[in-house]
Amino acid sequence: MPNVISPDGSIRQDNWVVVPRPAEGESLDIPADQPALIPADLWLAGYEHFTGRQEIGVWFDSHDEPEILDGRVNELPVIAVNFPKFSDGRGYSIGRLLRERFGYKNELRAIGDVLLDQLQFMKRCGFDAYVLRADKDINKAARCLNFFSQGYQAATDTEIPLFRRRAS
Repeated sequence: MPNVISPDGSIRQDNWVVVPRPAEGESLDIPADQPALIPADLWLAGYEHFTGRQEIGVWFDSHDEPEILDGRVNELPVIAVNFPKFSDGRGYSIGRLLRERFGYKNELRAIGDVLLDQLQFMKRCGFDAYVLRADKDINKAARCLNFFSQGYQAATDTEIPLFRRRAS
């Protein structure tokens, strides 16, 4: 099992399994013995079956719209956002929308092609758990999460921009 990085940079074992989207005509194969992250639209389609189950979370691909979970986001213990390649920034927008517009309070996880130099920016967009790409050194994560001591702009981790903080 891979490890997951917490906001403080600590490393813990990742018990969640990302269930891939089934091929056309196949059914969703959810493991019975561990928590699972399933595609968000499939969770919504089977809402009556999945509601209230704390061992089921969802994942978004970068082209998915988080609006589909409006009003239901806080029913989920974990929401993951897939970054299919490091240059695809749509996941950052999904993270901010989930935190700021939809008020998501639980674990927001970055998965996929997650690199060390992205962690600080993901944190500013509201992510609080990170699964690094397998070829990256997870032991460097704590330093990368806090590489900058101050952010200039307001974000999910700082509501007031730096110039206003300095003025007060």
